[in-house]
Amino acid sequence: MPASPLPFPFPPSPGFGLGLRPGHYNEILQTTPSACGVDWFEILSENYMIPGGKPLAMLDLVRRDYPMAMHGVSLSVGTPEGPSDDYLRALKQLIDRVQPLWVSDHLCWTGTHGKNMHDLFPLPYTDEALAAVVRNVRRVQDYLQRPILLENVSSYLSFSADTLQEWDFVAAVAEQSDSLILLDVNNIYVSSVNHGFDPRAYLRAMPARRVRQIHLAGHSAQDDCVIDTHDRAVADPVWALYADALRRFGPVATMIERDDNIPPLAELAAELGRARLLAAAVGAEGLAA
Repeated sequence: MPASPLPFPFPPSPGFGLGLRPGHYNEILQTTPSACGVDWFEILSENYMIPGGKPLAMLDLVRRDYPMAMHGVSLSVGTPEGPSDDYLRALKQLIDRVQPLWVSDHLCWTGTHGKNMHDLFPLPYTDEALAAVVRNVRRVQDYLQRPILLENVSSYLSFSADTLQEWDFVAAVAEQSDSLILLDVNNIYVSSVNHGFDPRAYLRAMPARRVRQIHLAGHSAQDDCVIDTHDRAVADPVWALYADALRRFGPVATMIERDDNIPPLAELAAELGRARLLAAAVGAEGLAA
């Protein structure tokens, strides 16, 4: 049976979250929300779209005490045909169960002709691709009856057909589809190193009123590129860029992603505390100005 709705409205300043990972289930359930250091959790939607089983049972238990955000990896709004009806139906069922703060996925394509290749592939930044994405996002939002957040992905190559800058493409998708932005600051940094652009130009191009969530994560340097690995702590250049994002967008909901070499919950909560302190310091700058 679906869980009953919980009174978690979208707050003016939605705080700081972590990804809900199976290795942390017991720690979360054995720690009171006031002592956990986490305001909300983000779930990977596809992990909970199969009916029954332990994942959904644990989700229902954690959801009693914490608001949830939903984050997907298979919406594939960048494919010409867009997401399948079956996928949207399963996503809507999970939304009805979780009653999330918001629902997000990636501005990319993940497969074609009904085949999911389980990766987040960058798009060519062209008017044709823009029109296809906007059409798909509008369809998704009409079906779900809510705006979705789309995340900028990290990239390691560019297309010779590109006619737009990535940041202009991201902004245009949000404005033309009336969707929202999940701004991954680490992805901006990774791509800026790989492609040689100014990451702060990316921030300046974003429509501030549409940025609803920020992701922070760790990355790895390999030879002549930087890889978005999510397997270590947030790097100092990403913290600096996050501070600039806060100055640009204000107190946006912020989450730290960790998908490999996952430390104990308390260690991640302590790292999340650094984001809280930085946000408070940037906010104090504004009051002192």
